[in-house]
Amino acid sequence: MALAVTQAGSPDTPRLEVTLRGDTIDCGAEDQARQTLERLLGLRADLAGFATMAASEPSLEGLVARMRGLKPPRFSTVFEGLVNGIACQQLSLDVGVHLLNRLSTAHGRPVDAEQNGLRAFPGPTELATVDPADLKRLGYSMAKARTIVTSAREIVDGDLDLQALEDAGDAEVLERLTGLRGVGRWTAQYVMLRGLGRLHVFPGDDVGARNKLKAFLGLDGQFDYERVDSRWAPYGGLVYFHLLLDSLSRAGLVA
Repeated sequence: MALAVTQAGSPDTPRLEVTLRGDTIDCGAEDQARQTLERLLGLRADLAGFATMAASEPSLEGLVARMRGLKPPRFSTVFEGLVNGIACQQLSLDVGVHLLNRLSTAHGRPVDAEQNGLRAFPGPTELATVDPADLKRLGYSMAKARTIVTSAREIVDGDLDLQALEDAGDAEVLERLTGLRGVGRWTAQYVMLRGLGRLHVFPGDDVGARNKLKAFLGLDGQFDYERVDSRWAPYGGLVYFHLLLDSLSRAGLVA
């Protein structure tokens, strides 16, 4: 089943127009599409508290106003968030996205009969049987390739349940994720934000995000993990999204 979404209407009265394409489109497919979109686009996120805080914070008000209406995006599964985090470790966003596109092209399931058409992001079943050397040929380091394949195999074998982390506390999630080979604190926090939707998490080990925050706050000197501003708790992840989108907007990549 293929799902396409466009935004219509004015900024004050926006609406989403959704198109489903597939062999069987019934009420079940519509419900699944609705649940998927609510997760991917953060449609159910209540941001009233964040808006109130931003309105009273001079350093934040302008940033949030430029991206009025932003909802927190989230990957469809925790595994997809993990693979995205691994792919982007110590790389620019552009390079990471290219690697992920190659992964989907090589190992994703076709969404329709056209073999050269759209492909879904590969899940554990598709990646568990892949030789890490195949991912290395796509541009991944061997260490990243092994981490991705090993995690997929553990999920398929029943030794790893990433979805169960939905109900775990932050400390447990961080410990469980950093216990995986090749997963450090930044990747774990990235998964907490993008895969588990924990909007209070600002991935502080993200050097690019730290530099954006440092420039945004007008700070001088060293700005390491321990100095990441926490005064916006519990909305650090939303600040992270706004800083990222602001930089993409200034680069002309989003309107």
